[in-house]
Amino acid sequence: MTRKKLVLAYSGGLDTSVVLHQLANEGDWEVIAVLADVGQDEDLDAARERAVAAGASEAYIADLQSEFASEFVAPALAANALYERRYPLISALSRPCIARALVRIASERGAAAVAHGCTGKGNDQVRFEVSIRALDPELEVLAPIRTSRMNRDEAMEYAAEHGIPVKATKKSPYSIDMNLLGRTAECGVLEDPWNEPPEDAFEITSNPLEAAQEPEQVVVEFDQGLPSAIDGEICDIQSAIEHLDKVGGRFGFGRIDMVENRRVGIKSREIYEAPGALALILAHADLEDLTLERDLLHEKRVIESRWADLVYDGLWFSPLKSAYDAFIAGSQERVCGEVRLRFAPGTCQVIGRRSPLALYDLDLATYEASDTFRHEDAEGFVRLFGLGIETWARKSPIE
Repeated sequence: MTRKKLVLAYSGGLDTSVVLHQLANEGDWEVIAVLADVGQDEDLDAARERAVAAGASEAYIADLQSEFASEFVAPALAANALYERRYPLISALSRPCIARALVRIASERGAAAVAHGCTGKGNDQVRFEVSIRALDPELEVLAPIRTSRMNRDEAMEYAAEHGIPVKATKKSPYSIDMNLLGRTAECGVLEDPWNEPPEDAFEITSNPLEAAQEPEQVVVEFDQGLPSAIDGEICDIQSAIEHLDKVGGRFGFGRIDMVENRRVGIKSREIYEAPGALALILAHADLEDLTLERDLLHEKRVIESRWADLVYDGLWFSPLKSAYDAFIAGSQERVCGEVRLRFAPGTCQVIGRRSPLALYDLDLATYEASDTFRHEDAEGFVRLFGLGIETWARKSPIE
């Protein structure tokens, strides 16, 4: 009997390794494992070999780094995207990119279904499945971990019983996800929000208490909202993040320890490391303060929060998010110039900014003799601006 083809989003971690073995050896599927390269620092060739050993008929490394950077990370930077004002959407941004690749490969291989290794508690099940169905509503989507309700201890036991090599152990049970934007960690001791995160939960940032002490300055240049040079050296968005990851990581900048609100209605404690992404968002938003007109800037700040919510919730391929994209893209033409950052232990601060398109006019802003502001216009402006309040106060005086 010919087995139906299935494309699996395979990370090489605990859950997807168990899912792969189950589907290939206990089900009636021919499993094509897809390892998405979104800039994570991992040995994907070794993961591909593990996938084949676990029963995959084919293990395919999809090089998504370029499209992830240009089509997903770049819009997030333009949107200064921080979910709940802190999380730079590390995993949330990669999921629609990976989902698009899964759908593409499923079409090329003639697969009837796709599968993922997400649990029923997580956000990623939503992100994968909503994205997949938006791109191809006819594809069947399987979620074996969710269906079986297998917990993490049971998954580790299954892996040990079937000789599946995985990094997760009961001493180090973290669930890790990495990509160009940064690194996430959850599970184990981190599940108690009172516990201080142990140092082994971090990988790309130094302990701020032990970090380099002499501050370091970096100048980031932007062209139409995107980083174009670091300290005068031309770069793209990927190399900019990588460079700032190294600088920020040395100073212990970029660690995020937060309790966040998942889309499924529960709160979870998450640990993130994203020094490069956070430094770029800080610099980009500051340059917008210098170059964007007041009403445009204020409206964009409102949209940024909703944009981040939509992406976090798995609605990358939604009409509202597309409409926001158009607004944000239209706002970036004037976001050109340089921002000077200073890194110190645990921190990154903007200490200077300049732009040929700056709306800051020294002659208007100064209190020195070169002041060109028409002070005589202010009296009439203030009176007219407050006329409605004054009229209301005359009719209903405040006691």
